[in-house]
Amino acid sequence: MMLPDWKIRKEILIEPFSEESLQPAGYDLRVGREGYVRGRMVDIGEEGAIAIPPKEHALILTLERVKLPDDIMGDMKIRSSLAREGLLGSFAWVDPGWDGNLTLMIFNASSGAVELEYGERFAQIAFIRLEGPAKNPYRGSYQGSRSIVFSKRGKA
Repeated sequence: MMLPDWKIRKEILIEPFSEESLQPAGYDLRVGREGYVRGRMVDIGEEGAIAIPPKEHALILTLERVKLPDDIMGDMKIRSSLAREGLLGSFAWVDPGWDGNLTLMIFNASSGAVELEYGERFAQIAFIRLEGPAKNPYRGSYQGSRSIVFSKRGKA
């Protein structure tokens, strides 16, 4: 079962919380202070925006910290207005027990640069209640992230 707006407000820790970001069946995550594009870190908070060049990807940190209880998971999608500009997002499930800011990968499939401003709503997360609490809630290596985190996948 997906959580409606009033249950999101009541059951999910999102900080900083924005009423404007609360949707009927989800929450719009905003562009945080850090990004990574073309091999360099960008302080979006200071620069005000990050430009994603055409046919390239960027990592974007969410402004929000999200903390999920052991019986709720998150499913993320790029906002449709940005998809119409050519941005694609590759997002994993947010497992029950997750706590931290999220590092999201955005790909610009368009022929021109697309700019994301600090604090702009760019991805929506919907929350799904499981049949019961997870026996093994998330406690992985990305837990507690507060800044951009690169892949921790072991290479053979």
